[in-house]
Amino acid sequence: MKKLLLAFSMLFVSAAVFAQEPDADQLQETARQFMRSGDWTNAVLVLNKALAKAPNSLSIQKDLALTYYYQRDFGKAKETIKPLIDREDADVQVFQVAGNIFKAIQESKDCEKMYKKALKKFPESGALYAEYGELLWLMSEQAASIVQWEAGIKADPAYAGNYYFASRYYFFTTDKVWALVYGEIFINMESYSSKTAEIKNLLLDGYKKFFSDDPKLKPSKTKNEFSDAFTAVMKQNSVVVNSGITTESLTMLRTRFILDWNKQYAAKFPFKLFDHQTQLLQEGMFEAYNHWIFEAAGDLAKYESWTKLNAEQYNDFTKFQKSKLFKVPAGQYYKSSN
Repeated sequence: MKKLLLAFSMLFVSAAVFAQEPDADQLQETARQFMRSGDWTNAVLVLNKALAKAPNSLSIQKDLALTYYYQRDFGKAKETIKPLIDREDADVQVFQVAGNIFKAIQESKDCEKMYKKALKKFPESGALYAEYGELLWLMSEQAASIVQWEAGIKADPAYAGNYYFASRYYFFTTDKVWALVYGEIFINMESYSSKTAEIKNLLLDGYKKFFSDDPKLKPSKTKNEFSDAFTAVMKQNSVVVNSGITTESLTMLRTRFILDWNKQYAAKFPFKLFDHQTQLLQEGMFEAYNHWIFEAAGDLAKYESWTKLNAEQYNDFTKFQKSKLFKVPAGQYYKSSN
């Protein structure tokens, strides 16, 4: 009788252990916790366990390929991701992970072929345009890069990455209008990152170069109605920066610009960035906004001093900036040619 009871007891324990064994989804979540902590070895171990339970899971295989990539095991990363590219259910993330892996092993031509395939499947993915443009830049095909970034801005105006790349591209050309416009859109979309600080510096230098007397640094003469309108309104108010480009003079310039733009061109060129500036002006936060951009870029110590002396204004603007989602709507694309 005791032996029978013991047998039943062991069977019950075994059944309980079996019932508690994690499924593929639970194992994947455990692996993601390891990924978040940078424990790639354990992440690979658990993801392979999960894959054994769900061998066709696209999500698990993506995570595994990405983990191999971060582990710098590029051979296994490529081996894992390559079959996913041809799957019918391949999503944007599959192509993004594949792009990172191909770039890491410097297989540029295969990577380019993959991005072309991806964009045929997802022609409205801003992320894919941004990453394809970055690849072309690494291949020293700068003219082709900006074509992709502009296409990304037009197809997916709510994605920040293309504004970042395009603003940097235009900053190093003679076309400062789009460096200024795209750069400011980017910092409103992505307001608190290392890239934000980079673009703030670009904007400050960009305004200095926009008003420079050096003919090599003047805005492009390429015909574009929006660009021409922007330049005209800036130039008609340029007297306020004759004594130098400072946060104060830029605030005055940009205040006059937005008032004149709204009178002359807002109906013809509805534009989210200028609507945003108008709102800040109406709500008494435009000065703080300009300090946040230009003083922080030009003299951080001076900016910190300004925030202390103008704590209420600074706090109101910061709350507003963090609570507001800046999103460019479709149909406001005015860079018709490159």
